[in-house]
Amino acid sequence: MIWFLLACGPSTQEIQGTGTCAWNQAYQERDRAQADSLEEIIAGAEDCYVLVDPFDTDTKDQVAAAIPEIQAQNNEVGCYISIGTCEDWRADYAQMSPFCIDTEWDAWEGEFFISDTAGVLEPMGARIDAAAALGCDWVEFDNMDWAQDDASREEMGFGVSAEQGAAYAEQVCQLTHAAGMKCMAKSTTYGDSALYDGGTFESFPTDMDWWTHSELQALLDADKLGLVIHYKEWDCEASADSYRSSYDPSLSFLCEDRRLDAYRRL
Repeated sequence: MIWFLLACGPSTQEIQGTGTCAWNQAYQERDRAQADSLEEIIAGAEDCYVLVDPFDTDTKDQVAAAIPEIQAQNNEVGCYISIGTCEDWRADYAQMSPFCIDTEWDAWEGEFFISDTAGVLEPMGARIDAAAALGCDWVEFDNMDWAQDDASREEMGFGVSAEQGAAYAEQVCQLTHAAGMKCMAKSTTYGDSALYDGGTFESFPTDMDWWTHSELQALLDADKLGLVIHYKEWDCEASADSYRSSYDPSLSFLCEDRRLDAYRRL
């Protein structure tokens, strides 16, 4: 069985939950707690899932150098990529952008939804190969559910159907497996829990368990990694109890504690 993975911020007391630890260097959202630094991860992570962003222009060299050090403490490293958008700050944006719409996603500056899943597979495959060369154990697929957003499809015209999105995500996962790494789904498995090795699901106090409940449950039933990252919460313990009563005690739960402005594991 895979032990499920939680995270804590650097300034909080660690609270032992039903799972082991995980660390997050990749997700840094607006108006939220600071992500874990590489220095904190190297000093504190052991037997954990560690999510890093190996392709950020400002930190890619530091992340590349840190991966072997992180793995030396029996951690598994997940490497972040967005498979649903082109990001104009990435080094491979020129290769990706012909396969994305021209209208910027209003929720995230510099991001553009993918409109040609067949064309983008080549640069996406190159990114996966680069992750393998860095020694990543997992690849985490952010924005994987963009093709399920009917309103954005109609408004912005990216034209990729949910069925096409599912087929594309499957191809990206197959490329990842072929490169010797595991697939971490994000927000959805498109109903195929057997394909993916784990999943990350993000929520808020007013928007809990909004995804397809059975998809996360199926990962847990198969003893796969299942992680909820819950933001802007005043009562992390109550939210953790709520999720575990709805799913399973082995569910991983990372909580951004608004009182501490830091992540906690519960």
